[in-house]
Formats: sequence, structure tokens, C-alpha cells
Amino acid sequence: MLPPVLVRRLVLAPGMVVLAAVLVTGLPVLLLLAIALSTVLPGRWRALRLLWMVLLHLVLESVALVALFVLWVASGFGWRLRTPAFQRAHYVLVRWYLQVIYWECERVLHVRVVVEGPAPRSYAGRPLLILSRHAGPGDSFLVVHALVNWYAREPRIVLKDTLQWDPAIDVVLNRLPNRFIRPERSAAGSDGSRDQVLARIGELSHNLDDNDAFVIFPEGGNFTEHRRKRAIERLRRQGHIDEAEKAERLRHVMAPRPGGVLAALTRAQDADIVFVAHTGAEHMSTVLDVWRELPMDREIQMRWWIVAAADVPEGEEARIDWLYEWWARIDDWITARQAERA
Repeated sequence: MLPPVLVRRLVLAPGMVVLAAVLVTGLPVLLLLAIALSTVLPGRWRALRLLWMVLLHLVLESVALVALFVLWVASGFGWRLRTPAFQRAHYVLVRWYLQVIYWECERVLHVRVVVEGPAPRSYAGRPLLILSRHAGPGDSFLVVHALVNWYAREPRIVLKDTLQWDPAIDVVLNRLPNRFIRPERSAAGSDGSRDQVLARIGELSHNLDDNDAFVIFPEGGNFTEHRRKRAIERLRRQGHIDEAEKAERLRHVMAPRPGGVLAALTRAQDADIVFVAHTGAEHMSTVLDVWRELPMDREIQMRWWIVAAADVPEGEEARIDWLYEWWARIDDWITARQAERA
């Protein structure tokens, strides 16, 4: 259960800064320990690489939290946080944070990203709805990094509320136009709670300007085989037999939940649609998964497709079929890329 806002601001955020200070102070001892462990563990300097990435994360979090506190004070203790100037300052902070993490993933973990699809200039001057595959926290980072640092976009994101356990994410994304939701509860809960979530998604996707990008992950959570089967069972229970049969043919993605996508398409009718697929970072949902994969030395492939707003079909049923067709196309692309690597 997520703690109240005051607990997150007065306990979790300062605790992150204190933890970073303690670890930096004890860095010589930690380095010696990591070097010793690296000599007996498999892989090239596995413990040392992980130590560096953990320390980097904590230090960046602490620097970001201090910067966010300074912006809060400078805005009149929060009075002007929603003004364009302070919104831009927060996006600059997000851009810097993600760029540093990306550089270090390239340098320390030897991760390389290869992107297929239209060049950045193809997206210029139009609001965008980004519909992305979801296979772990790393892909959320990569998609948002690409939007802010490669495509010069200001993303609006629909995220799971559990991400607010991270103090920097909690503070900065709650100050920007984003929405934290509970997808599992909204799917299984009352019609009222589901309608409320869809209303918030529609509100967030409204009034996008030419450098905005609304980001949603239609699967509603990270892909796992268990979740894939559970999604198919849910469709059958709800009487969506045709969609369940389509979902059974998908192997690398889960059945998309069309409610949020339909709400966004309704409220952002002028926005072009961008579908995002990726492969190479599967099975890395937890710290233990990352530990098993280190050293990474891997290539992550991404594919972006753009669909003009005028080419989106009309009508709810037609749009649901269209969404499933695109998810099948994403699944086929992943299958082909994985076969090439194999």
C-alpha cells in the first residue's frame, strides 16, 4: 500500500538523500568489497558494475530531489509550479536525469539501442499519442528518454501508482501533467472506478500541443506469461471470445486493454499515433533479474511506426480491431527480431 503524500515527502525523500550520503561516505570500503566479490563471481566485474549503477541511481535521485526542492522554493513554495516556465524547468531536469542514466547504461553495462522507423523530424509539429509495448521498467525509461532527448517532446504519461515509491519520480511526475493509476484494480473493480480512470486518461490526453506526447501502455503492466494467460481468461469471462482468440495468437505481448486507448483517441482526435515495439530487455523486471543478466553487453532493438490521425478508423469496434491488428504486428516484429538474434 502506498504511503500518504506527507510520509513520502517527509520520510522517503529525505531518507533517499541520507542513504546516498552514507553510501558515498563508505565508498572506499564498498569498492574493496565489490572488487573482492568480482574475482569470485561469474562475469566481468559484475559486483563492481552493479555497485556503480546503484550509487549512480542514489546520487542522481538525491541531486534531483535537492533541485526539485529548490524549484519549489523558487516558485513561491509551490505557488507557480504549474506556470510554463517552471514546467519547462522540470522537463529540463527530467531530460538531464534520463540522459545521464542512458549514457552510463551504454558505458558501464554496454547496452546499445538500435532504432528502426521514421526519423525524429517525421514527428515534428504534430501532437502524438504513443502506444507502447510494456516488458519491464527499463522500457518505460527508454521510451520516455527517446521522447525527451531524441524527439524534443514533453510527454504526458499514464503510470502505475506503485512507481510513486521512488521519491524523485513521485515528486517530479506529480508536478507535471501525468496520471498515476491502479490498472489491476480498475480492471477488476466497479464500473465507477473504471470510468473514473478512463475519465482521467481522457482528460490527460486533451489539448495536446505540437511538442506534447501522450504515452500509454495498453497492456496495463509488464509482460509475463502468467499475466498473458490471465488476460486471456479475463476476456473469456467478460464474453469477449473474439478478442480472447486473437490474444491467444500473441506470444510476446499481452492483449491490449482498449479502454484507455479509446478514451485518448476520443479526446485527442488531431494527434498522430505512434506504436512502439522493442526487444532485448525482456525478463528484467526486478533487481534480481538485472543481477542475473549482468554483464549485459546486449543490443536493444526498437521499432516506431507512425499512423496519421486521419487514418485512424471511426467507431469503437473498428478501433478495437485496429488496436489488436497493430498488437499482432508488434508481436510478429518481436518474433522476427528474436529469430534473427537466435
